[in-house]
Amino acid sequence: MAKEKKTKDTQKKIFVLDTSVIIYDHNAVKNFEEHDLAIPITVLEELDNFKKGNDIKNFEAREFTRFLDELAADSVSLQDWIPLDGNNKGKLKVVMNTHGTKETDAEKIFDDRKNDHKILNAAIAVQAENPDKKVILVSKDINLRLKAKSLNIPSEDYNTGKVKDIDLLYTGHTTIENVAPEKINELYEKGYCDIDAIPAEEVSKNHYYILKSVKSSALAYYNPVDKRLEHVGKTPAYGIKPRNAEQAFAIHAVLDPHIKLVSIQGVAGTGKTLIALAATLEQRKDFKQIFLARPIVPLSNKDIGYLPGDIKSKLNPYMEPLFDNLKFIQNQFNETDQDYQRITDMVNKEKLVITPLAYIRGRSLSNIVFIVDEAQNLTPHEVKTIISRAGENCKIIFTGDIFQIDTPYLDSESNGLSYLIDRLKDQDLYAHITLEKGERSELANLANELL
Repeated sequence: MAKEKKTKDTQKKIFVLDTSVIIYDHNAVKNFEEHDLAIPITVLEELDNFKKGNDIKNFEAREFTRFLDELAADSVSLQDWIPLDGNNKGKLKVVMNTHGTKETDAEKIFDDRKNDHKILNAAIAVQAENPDKKVILVSKDINLRLKAKSLNIPSEDYNTGKVKDIDLLYTGHTTIENVAPEKINELYEKGYCDIDAIPAEEVSKNHYYILKSVKSSALAYYNPVDKRLEHVGKTPAYGIKPRNAEQAFAIHAVLDPHIKLVSIQGVAGTGKTLIALAATLEQRKDFKQIFLARPIVPLSNKDIGYLPGDIKSKLNPYMEPLFDNLKFIQNQFNETDQDYQRITDMVNKEKLVITPLAYIRGRSLSNIVFIVDEAQNLTPHEVKTIISRAGENCKIIFTGDIFQIDTPYLDSESNGLSYLIDRLKDQDLYAHITLEKGERSELANLANELL
């Protein structure tokens, strides 16, 4: 529920929060304006199980527990309504009832004493105790929302950070038809031209363009520093040649020293991770280290502890895609070539480090390039946390496919990569490119299009 829109309905509401909302955003309780919030005791029990560990859900659980402890410092009991800080804010309480009512008991109806049904019962109890208010269960778990509605409990997703219309998500590039031929000639001859070559409404900072006239075309981008269109060539990066305009744009964005934050989005096979890595290797001399990281989403949502071996062995299955891309770049050269050996040396000397994302938290990101792969599996809060750690001479690159979510409480509208693209477009330090054409193989393209 994202800052409830004010309508003619002035009825005060009570929102019952599920555990999934808290571990998605520990500050969620601050986003319900004047309405009251109920936290089932079962949610606190589940958060207690999440408090240990380095994953984002562990951090969110700890932060919410601290917040609740501070909120209740001057209160006799959490079972009483406690005013939340801020103007026109509602109140919060912990709900102890996990048995519903005599008429409606989720545990009996679904014949299971699981925690989800205890949370449903808490919502039922709040509903019974407050007949004058509208009670709404808020959860990131779609199955729990459906169960709630089957019991006549209004339920909805937590919408803060969600992109309103994913079909209109910023792509970072535009095709402009009927450009004056002399402007395209000027781009090739001088390397730049005035922005009057494109309509004023199409001008956006660090935006890329495919300019077409009757007889010719050119690739360009708007430089917000010099306020002009500049030519973008299909420049190879560490042996990797761009195969289409979008890949050329992505390489340009990663190589541009004025752009400190880059996001590259695209379906499988479009080359997003490969392009990011190759362009980063091309500018290796400008940075002390290159970090390649990705969030660990355990298979079948199991913890990695069940895998055999030491920590390195446990993590290898999750890091293999990064190694595959690195090996592909290396194989563009002969084993005797200096560029081939340089990658091996960078790995051995830890100038290029492949690591799980959890191991990066808390570090100061200075004089490095930080590539975050599979960024669609991050929450908006986690993306914000990573960017806020950027120090001097730091460049951060997020890559991912917003339609391939591997975590249970995220979707194409609520994941951190979509949030980043939607919120930071048209900023001086940021550039985004959506890769649309698959370049892995004809077979991979066939699967993406028809399966």
